[in-house]
Amino acid sequence: MKQHSHDFVETYSELVGFGLDRKTDENTVIYYLQKFSDDQLMKRLIPSLTDADLEEIFGLINRLLKAHLSDSEYHRLFLKEDHP
Repeated sequence: MKQHSHDFVETYSELVGFGLDRKTDENTVIYYLQKFSDDQLMKRLIPSLTDADLEEIFGLINRLLKAHLSDSEYHRLFLKEDHP
């Protein structure tokens, strides 16, 4: 069974844009992140990124995870593993 899902981007039909209101902003970020993480896109994009680009993406994601998830949430929701 797959551990990861990207269902939101497959079903979302509302406005994709930023700055209108909080809910649209949230939905747009989800939409963009799910589109961004597509395997085909990553296969094409990753080799062209600079070391600084890679470090920036990695740092942003880690900073957000550390700031907004508990240790157990990080393990359960991000790593998809059991954690006490």
